[in-house]
Amino acid sequence: MDGKKLEYKGEDALRGLEYLTKNAGEVQRSILKEILTRNSRTEYLNKYMEEYSVDVPTYRRRVPVVTYAGVKPYIQRIANGEDSSILSGSPITEMLISSGTSAGEPKLMPSIAEDLHRRTYLYNLIMPIMNQYVPGLDQGKAMYLLFVKAEMPTPSGLPARPVLTSYYKSQHFKCRARDPFNDLTSPDKAILCTDSRQSMYCQLLAGLVHRHRVLRLGAVFASALLRAISFLEFNWSSFCDDIRTGQLSPSITDSGCRLAMAGVLASADPGLADEVEAICRRASWKGIICHMWPRAKYIEAVLTGTMAQYIPALEFYTAGRIPLVCVMYASSECYLGVNLDPLCDPADVAYTLLPNMAYFEFIPLEKGLQLPEEEAVPGDKLVDLVDVKVGCYYEIVVTTFAGLYRYRIGDILQVVGFHNSAPKFRFICRRNVVLSIDNDKTNEEDLHKSITAAKRLLKAHDYLLVEYTSYADTSTIPGHYVLFWELACISEEEVGTVAPLEEGLLEECCHVVEESLDYVYRRCRSFDKSVGPLEIRLLEEGAFDALMDLCISHGGSINQYKTPRCIESNAALELLNSKIVACFFSHREPAWSP
Repeated sequence: MDGKKLEYKGEDALRGLEYLTKNAGEVQRSILKEILTRNSRTEYLNKYMEEYSVDVPTYRRRVPVVTYAGVKPYIQRIANGEDSSILSGSPITEMLISSGTSAGEPKLMPSIAEDLHRRTYLYNLIMPIMNQYVPGLDQGKAMYLLFVKAEMPTPSGLPARPVLTSYYKSQHFKCRARDPFNDLTSPDKAILCTDSRQSMYCQLLAGLVHRHRVLRLGAVFASALLRAISFLEFNWSSFCDDIRTGQLSPSITDSGCRLAMAGVLASADPGLADEVEAICRRASWKGIICHMWPRAKYIEAVLTGTMAQYIPALEFYTAGRIPLVCVMYASSECYLGVNLDPLCDPADVAYTLLPNMAYFEFIPLEKGLQLPEEEAVPGDKLVDLVDVKVGCYYEIVVTTFAGLYRYRIGDILQVVGFHNSAPKFRFICRRNVVLSIDNDKTNEEDLHKSITAAKRLLKAHDYLLVEYTSYADTSTIPGHYVLFWELACISEEEVGTVAPLEEGLLEECCHVVEESLDYVYRRCRSFDKSVGPLEIRLLEEGAFDALMDLCISHGGSINQYKTPRCIESNAALELLNSKIVACFFSHREPAWSP
């Protein structure tokens, strides 16, 4: 497909979207045939199909469904210098680094030049969709906090970088035409600064300078927005000094940042500095976003899956007055879909998969069942995009132009409806992110639901769960689940993390979590006695910021960072244990009956 045809915008974009979704089956068949035609000579496909074959039934019958382990040797050979034709008929121009939060280490994903057109196409759909719901977005600025990560060259010289770094460093982003609907407060040079602290400082400062023109705020993940609020809380005095004097803090040493910010801080503005200072000195930061950016119409970020944890905190900082919007569904492997109802409740977000992005297949799952990564999946059991059923659960499988064939991304989805003939999916969780001591298997969704139940108890006592992760502690006999929690007091009288806890509150939270876990866990805990009492380890303020810093220092990307919901790294575990304020255990067994 010609990349230029993928870059339409506005009304043309919406008409094109209607065509794609009305003809999803036909578009999918065309996409697969095109992929097979382009890549028919590749070593990978020729293992399973005759050379030059574009026969779809043969592809579905012979080409196996694989995880990363099945394709890693081919990717590594290309990274080491062998020809791209191992996997792709087009030159592989870069390797994209996945976030690696569920598998424990980053993965390399092949990417070709045309992939940038596809990503740009999806980005260009967002504003036409939003314009249907929120008018006047061309009358101000967007405060989007965007970050890049330093590249790592592969042995062959191909750049290896996160997918968003690839986009921000591409000509598609750097040479984009001026667009009043996407007028960013952040200068490009601040976005492209690889020092995450200096980049955050400059982007937040620019957002403060333009505070009366900001119509929307955003980041890739909700966690990044909360990180920014925390950064503002600790640095607002320095920001006010910069605005008051018109001079950038000497702590910012990056030459690109200093050059870019010279244009933002064009002159001293004591009045604006006084406004920012007065807001930051408020006794409570409830609604701080509304006060600081009074014209903001919505906040955009990923709020599904594990990011749903951050919704209460964002609602606190917006006082519930600004809509929280999820707009797109994407991965390092390929971009997948968009939310056609962006102002819906975050709990109801569903993504319509775009049939021109890749070829999609689906592994049917029973509710609550995830296939282990190592389990083989018969190819004839997969379901096409247009044949999925409402209410059913699936694991998504993709075939891409860049050389991933019947690849299990690892995302578990549920079908909630259709837009024309294209299904709408609710993101459930990542595959196999679980806690397990004995026969119990607690996945990410169940963990989130159980903690959500405990959060209602916290809220009733004016506490907010700032962040959490978990750990299966097998050093005790029997082993037990450990939850690491960081709390904040949200009462109007006393705001902060360090506050007196009512006696027994967190023990009761432990019990509520256990009561909300599944049948097998409760049986293991109450009947088999193979799982010990659940423990909450209360952490000091800033513990999860320190965890993020640790992960980034070990090669993670601030843009793609997501707090791991299950700790496996010894270094991360040691860090969190060094931040413990107090420990609490469930004081009674959860209910269970055969």
